[in-house]
Amino acid sequence: MSASPKARAGALAVLCAMSLMIVLDSTIVAVAVPDIQRDLGFSDAGVAWVVNGYLVAFAGLLLFAGRLGDLVGAWRVFLAGLGVFTVASLLCGFAPTAGTLIAGRFLQGAGGALAAAVVLGMIVRLFPGPEEQARAMGVYSFTQAGGAATGFVLGGVLTDALGWPVIFLINVPIGLAVWLAGRRLLPREAGPGVGRGLDLPGALLITAGLSSGVYAIVNTAPVAATAAVLFLAGFVLRQRLARRPLIALRVLARPWLLIANAAVVLVFATGMGFQFMNALFVQRVMGYDAFGTGLAFLPTPIVIGLVSLFVAPRLTGRFGPRPVLLGGLALLFAGVLLLHRMPAAPSYWADMFPPLIIMGLAVGVTVPSIIMLAMAGAAPADTGMVSGFSNTAQQAGGALGLSVLAIVAATRTAASEAGVPEVVALHVGYSQAFLVAAGFVLAALLIVIFALRRAPAPAVQAEPPVTAAFGNAAAPPAR
Repeated sequence: MSASPKARAGALAVLCAMSLMIVLDSTIVAVAVPDIQRDLGFSDAGVAWVVNGYLVAFAGLLLFAGRLGDLVGAWRVFLAGLGVFTVASLLCGFAPTAGTLIAGRFLQGAGGALAAAVVLGMIVRLFPGPEEQARAMGVYSFTQAGGAATGFVLGGVLTDALGWPVIFLINVPIGLAVWLAGRRLLPREAGPGVGRGLDLPGALLITAGLSSGVYAIVNTAPVAATAAVLFLAGFVLRQRLARRPLIALRVLARPWLLIANAAVVLVFATGMGFQFMNALFVQRVMGYDAFGTGLAFLPTPIVIGLVSLFVAPRLTGRFGPRPVLLGGLALLFAGVLLLHRMPAAPSYWADMFPPLIIMGLAVGVTVPSIIMLAMAGAAPADTGMVSGFSNTAQQAGGALGLSVLAIVAATRTAASEAGVPEVVALHVGYSQAFLVAAGFVLAALLIVIFALRRAPAPAVQAEPPVTAAFGNAAAPPAR
């Protein structure tokens, strides 16, 4: 995929802008949940679906969206997803009832999945060289960190000043501007068409399986877990028998893809779990309000952004992604252990600030390098599917981390409540959760040391190559 540096930079800006919207939306919503619950009359259990509805739809559609991008052109799927996300944001902002808001969140998740599933694949094709790809991944990680940093603070400010509907409505003008820019700047890729492999029964099975799996994780539901196993087994059987399968099993049979994404699951389980548990620790143990919590968190995403933008690309270009990932995981392990060792009456600057900086340094180099390894060896015709698979691993990891660490913290807190102040029991629970998160990091580190030694070369493809043209007036119009 050849184009001028300016054209590729413009396309990268569009892709990162959409990713920023997704991250920004998730953190803003997390801050506004109490106000949403009060205004729309959600129950304590029901309000969780303001977050879970988005997560279930997002994770369930990622693989389907990635394959669809391979077949019809990633730019078409990206623009379609961005359009759905923007319209759904409008629906959420004007939602008069709890049910309408949940429906809007499901629709947002579907649009987010369509757009996000093809982003990594497009970046890999835009920047095929190792050094330039590392820089592009650094910019991508910077936008993720920037969204997280901005979302915590902006969510509190907007909700307090203008009300929670604004946190959704702000997506509408941004989404429209990014859609128009994307239509002009994104590479016009021509895939082989849906007739070459869009397996609808397989798509339904994999979507149902992944959605049920995420539902089971976030709600600890054994029935949903059983259904997920059955749906996924049916999907594998369908792929073996279908004339034109949704996903070529030769790709999923590659050990590197599965092992690398197992590490992705563990890394994102740690990252999302850290974000969630540390927010609770700061509020319930240290006594901060929502706005103060956002300010307390700022050092981590700021450091992540700076490191991923300026440091990680240079390190990766010089040493390669695997050595950088090993160093990042070692730092991540140290940071989580420091959180585990915080006292019950911590000082922010003495006890909280140092591990937040270490976590920022660690995540800033870990995320770009683990994504590069997860995408390694993907042939051009498969990058959409591999990108969707990696995004699915990220979402599943986040759901796993939130669920497991929340259960660990709650169980340990309940066991420690007898005869001690509540804040002491909470500290014990959160400390145990951080210790489990350290176990996630250690498992990821062992995977990288022993199983991810040498990245594979791209597989040979029999499908026609993808062609692209940047800003070409003769390119096919968006549909």
